Amino acid sequence: MVRIIDRRFDSKNKSAVNRQRFMRRFKGQIRKAVADAIDGRSIKDLDNGENVSIPARDLSEPQFHHGRGGVWETIFTGNDQFSSGDQINRPQGGAGGGSGKGKASKDGEGEDDFVFNLSREEFLDVFFDDLALPDLVKTQLARIHEYKSQRAGFSNDGTPANINVVRSLRGALGRRLALGAPFHGKLRELQKALEERLETHPDDDPEVLRLRDEIAVLRARLEAIPFIDTFDLRYNNRIKVPKPTTQAVMFCIMDVSGSMDEGKKATAKRFFMLLYLFLTRTYEHIELVFIRHHTVAKEVNEEDFFHSRESGGTVVSSALELMKDILHARYASGAWNIYGAQASDGDNWENDSPHCRELLAERILPFVQYFAYIEITPGEPQNLWREYEKLGAAHRNFAMQHIEGLPDIYPVFRELFKKKLV
Repeated sequence: MVRIIDRRFDSKNKSAVNRQRFMRRFKGQIRKAVADAIDGRSIKDLDNGENVSIPARDLSEPQFHHGRGGVWETIFTGNDQFSSGDQINRPQGGAGGGSGKGKASKDGEGEDDFVFNLSREEFLDVFFDDLALPDLVKTQLARIHEYKSQRAGFSNDGTPANINVVRSLRGALGRRLALGAPFHGKLRELQKALEERLETHPDDDPEVLRLRDEIAVLRARLEAIPFIDTFDLRYNNRIKVPKPTTQAVMFCIMDVSGSMDEGKKATAKRFFMLLYLFLTRTYEHIELVFIRHHTVAKEVNEEDFFHSRESGGTVVSSALELMKDILHARYASGAWNIYGAQASDGDNWENDSPHCRELLAERILPFVQYFAYIEITPGEPQNLWREYEKLGAAHRNFAMQHIEGLPDIYPVFRELFKKKLV
């Protein structure tokens, strides 16, 4: 058998490269292990690592070796240790650590699964591998062009504040030199002729007087050339160029009214925990706005959003009104991609549900990239769901999903926020 030993220098990055190669090779097994781990843990523990087991049979590789060759016979011995009905003694040292799926051996030996630890980042990379905010992929992170002023040469007109003094004086000097060049040449000739004439003739000689008159005319013409003219002025030219931005804000709206029992609140809280972890893990420039509501809506911090015990009646429109006010007050500059997610049991005051639909259709959906409504109820859809159903056909940026219990959170989450092909 040929054995190859790698004696290359063991750089500090070699281990990381080998680990990445290993994870790419066994991606399918790792994804399955992560999915099994998610089923057995709470969302609060979602951002921890995980021990992943790779079955030994998946690690086996084909090997080249010399065959025995020729024609030969082999006798396989039978079982000489146990007979039917014998009791097998417990292995020494307690229960084995293997999975019971190792290769069979007549000596009672086996091969354990290969176990390694996924870091938090690796675990989340696998978990969020095929998730994204809706339409972010389709619109290249929904880039909205914000315009910024940028220097772009010089122009002949502009405001006094943008005058470029150096460029203006340089242009004026060039103009004076160009306009005065013929006069300067003629002036030098006349002055030379005047000097030669004065050497042989008196000052009152008619030719001397004529030369002096012509020189005076030329100097007057040169002095008439303005030092700087409006034609010489140059202004710093500024143009507006689109500045791509990937800023996004997600509004998280949760119903904490009396109709939301502890089970429904726990489901809603877990959904938003998953959403919060997903957003902060995947997109660096995303702000979150937490809004809790019963009859009155309040903007709260993350701690109060998940853990406050305040409760009351149900007026969903109060939360939508507050979202609308915050949206127009803080995020109306056009530099933000706006997303919203609402969780409720749908049990709203009957006269308030049509108002909620109108608020969404007229004051919120025209300004957001995407809005998702999650109704948490084990029974039939409530009045709020029936009103929101009227929005689906006219607004492609609105989606609804139904959650009955904790097991539905992740499938619904994936359905709402799965990647969309371009």
